[in-house]
Amino acid sequence: MLSYSNSGVVMGVRAFPVKIEVDVSPGIPGFHIVGLPEGAVRESRERVRAAIRNSGYAFPTKKITVNLAPADIKKEGTGLDLPIAIAILCISGTVPQDSVSKYCFAGELSLDGTIKPARGVLPLALACSKWNTEGLIIPSENGAEGAIVKGLSVYPVSDLGEVAEFLQGRHKIEPLLTDPEAMLALCNRDMPDFQDVKGQEHAKRALEVAAAGGHNVLMTGPPGSGKTMLAKRLPGILPRLTFEEALETTTIYSVAGLLSPDTPLVVQRPFCTPHHTISDAGLIGGGTIPRPGQVSLAHNGVLFLDELPEFRKNVLEGLRQPLEDGSVTISRAAITVSFPARFTLVAAQNPCPCGHAGDTAVHCACTPAQIQRYRARISGPLLDRMDIQIEVPAVPYSELAGHQKGECSADIAKRVSAARKIQERRFAGRGIYSNAQMSSSHLEEFCSLSGEGRLFLGSVAERLALSARAFHRVIKIARTIADLADEKDIAVPHLAEAVQYRSLDRGNPF
Repeated sequence: MLSYSNSGVVMGVRAFPVKIEVDVSPGIPGFHIVGLPEGAVRESRERVRAAIRNSGYAFPTKKITVNLAPADIKKEGTGLDLPIAIAILCISGTVPQDSVSKYCFAGELSLDGTIKPARGVLPLALACSKWNTEGLIIPSENGAEGAIVKGLSVYPVSDLGEVAEFLQGRHKIEPLLTDPEAMLALCNRDMPDFQDVKGQEHAKRALEVAAAGGHNVLMTGPPGSGKTMLAKRLPGILPRLTFEEALETTTIYSVAGLLSPDTPLVVQRPFCTPHHTISDAGLIGGGTIPRPGQVSLAHNGVLFLDELPEFRKNVLEGLRQPLEDGSVTISRAAITVSFPARFTLVAAQNPCPCGHAGDTAVHCACTPAQIQRYRARISGPLLDRMDIQIEVPAVPYSELAGHQKGECSADIAKRVSAARKIQERRFAGRGIYSNAQMSSSHLEEFCSLSGEGRLFLGSVAERLALSARAFHRVIKIARTIADLADEKDIAVPHLAEAVQYRSLDRGNPF
């Protein structure tokens, strides 16, 4: 006898169909799972057996073989518990095969038959909407997550008995309906405000430019100058997530198992702040079965690296690929997966180990050799990828004690949003979304300079010995500054301001 049910497995952020085939034959009673099952899948034998019995159904006392097809793809996770149990109930005659074959199943089983949430339901739902099924049956706690996908009927269930009665036609379950657009509209913008930052007008302007063009930022300054405070306020001036961006980000969080039933859709731009002791797998992603790292969890948001030189060098060097490509590719012996990683990198560092080099109020106790070793922890190629490099000096007491508030984040966000809309129209149909993502061909098409501008930039590049990458980044920043001013052409003042944001090329005064 043979029966089957439909499910899927997630690799990276994509789901692939899996057909669960069950054969029952005479012989010594046993329960075998084949088809490259990983540890959690092999352990499902005991969960499935106990769940079926404790739900009041008979478990076949024969030789049971479960094949997870296709057999050349590794299957991992606990989401295959439910489809395996349904296929066994089907072969025992408890539920009809015609009903089972209409749906796709996913969920982890408890020993008492309760269906627990599974990881990666959203990418499975996205893939299931393209398969020939009438709907997706998933745990009730994953219901809102799966129902985000348009055009897919999602049936939330709480236990194995409820699924069996639904497939028998004895119990009716209504498809769950959600309104993801309404979730985005209710996005809470009550975030840290720039008006709380005293002084640092130059740094605020630099972060406005970074938000408008998606540029990476490196802030250098002594302890207590407000670097972390400034970075935490950057998400508050970024444009709201579009539905497509929210879906991309939510998919990553679903794969990582970081979604809760209360937040089925990520509606705020992520702000990730890993500690400097993080491993390369934690930051970039990895593991035996690759999982997304912090760079992917920051997709469409901000990755903030405080105390940048304190991170291990091999960890920082791993940032090169995502900064250039907007994705991370992780290769293992049996699998290669890619995770999206398009984010704005904001990094902060002290000018020296004690943090007071160049400070007129506090004496620096570091030797020149110590300062040189400290700064050498960050490679030149990585620094080259930091579009905006600014100094954040200590704030004078007169400004700290003043009662005057700066410009609020809402006003800055309006200018940033207007500049981003200009870029959306400019890059329509080209697969990029901000000035920071422009390639060399895009620079020639959208960033033509006047004769005066070319002469100015040429003299600057020669005097500062700019690399080709730094030269192009200055042009990209100038393009963003022009967009903020709603000007079509890049003028010399835009280029001059852009050069001011390359402090390390100009020679760090600290």
